[in-house]
Amino acid sequence: MNKRVIATLKFCILIGLLYFSFLQFKIIQYANTTIPKGADYIIILGTKVNGTEPSLTLQNRIDTAANYLMKNRETIAIASGGKGPNEVISEATAIKQGLITKGIGEDRIVLEDQSSRTTENIAYSKKLLPSKKHIGLVVSNYFHIYRSRIIGKDNGLDLYSLPAKTPIKEAPRWYFREYLAITKYYLEKAHIIN
Repeated sequence: MNKRVIATLKFCILIGLLYFSFLQFKIIQYANTTIPKGADYIIILGTKVNGTEPSLTLQNRIDTAANYLMKNRETIAIASGGKGPNEVISEATAIKQGLITKGIGEDRIVLEDQSSRTTENIAYSKKLLPSKKHIGLVVSNYFHIYRSRIIGKDNGLDLYSLPAKTPIKEAPRWYFREYLAITKYYLEKAHIIN
């Protein structure tokens, strides 16, 4: 290879590393914010259900939400997520069942079971919010909070973060996937892709 090709490759790699460093900074920044007490609502974003059982990633979201709801008894929960391939029940139903098992009253849980991606989770959940509910949290895994909050902002919701743990063995895959999803969202917002 000639020097120009090598220099171009090095430049592209540098730009890529800087871009992914920027994304990681935003993920950390948005996930590490003060969690307000007494939120009006929380939106719990769904992810994979294994048959009728939540995946470990989803279970961590349920546990995080239940812990907050137990301490903030006026807060309502929007369980958000449709039924994906190989799922016997919707992600929203799995979330609801998990919250009830943890002692959260069914009357505090609203189901949004039509969404199939994060943009729909947020948009469809917004339609279910009572008009006087202003302070909201989004519950998802650490890696997913940044994109969830910017989608919320684009939908007129100023959401706070309530991040759940990400299973260590699954983290590399989820983070890589999230970098791509954030990039896709940026490109869609800029009308570069549909």
